Amino acid sequence: MSDTSKIYGIHSVMEALESERPIEKVYLQKDLNSGMIKRIQQKIAQTSAAVSVVPVQKLDRLAKGNNHQGVVAVIAPVAFRKLEEVVEAVLEKEKTPLFLLLDGVTDVRNLGAIMRTAGCTGVDAIIVPKTGSAPLNAEVVKTSAGAIFTIPVCKVDHLKDAVYYLKASGINIVAATEKTEDLLYTVDFRKPAAIIMGDEGRGVHSSLLSMADHNVKLPMTGNINSLNVSVACGAFLYEVVRQRQ
Repeated sequence: MSDTSKIYGIHSVMEALESERPIEKVYLQKDLNSGMIKRIQQKIAQTSAAVSVVPVQKLDRLAKGNNHQGVVAVIAPVAFRKLEEVVEAVLEKEKTPLFLLLDGVTDVRNLGAIMRTAGCTGVDAIIVPKTGSAPLNAEVVKTSAGAIFTIPVCKVDHLKDAVYYLKASGINIVAATEKTEDLLYTVDFRKPAAIIMGDEGRGVHSSLLSMADHNVKLPMTGNINSLNVSVACGAFLYEVVRQRQ
């Protein structure tokens, strides 16, 4: 994270929030309760930015000698898009929609690799939760090979809300999970689809699995029973490409 990607100080962060700059995350000092801090908290709640309340030592490390006044904000390399606006715009196109939801993908290199593959396979938007997701930083930009600048990224409070909205919009929800006997190839991807990929440890959350129209997996024939999430995501997305060609 470069120093140019961060903003320090109460007034600077408030100005950035009010000017709707793309803020990835705001760090607030623990036990600060001034009126201005409360205003910043209220403004954050109106944005897609995540927030963490941390000890002053954490802010000192982030600020590297700059006067942070108990507040440090991290600027995102791209502006996050509103889910409803993106979905509406995609549905107006003639192509069959394809969305990608990432549940708990916290490794920046995996996120960047997924974005790169998504850019090669016609994904219309990537949807991530406000918390529990890898930050959009310089490493993601590099690993994505620029795809981050071409695919809309929607950050939502909860992925469940996004799934509800997509289902109501006529999108089939396909969740990747090893907790099923159904294979990926049984899904008809010629229909509008949204694929949910989870992290390699926990996988897709059970609440999302219960909401999905299809829970499917990749066939595994070796001694290793799991793939890197970016590799698995590539296999899913290229099955969509194969069926739609």
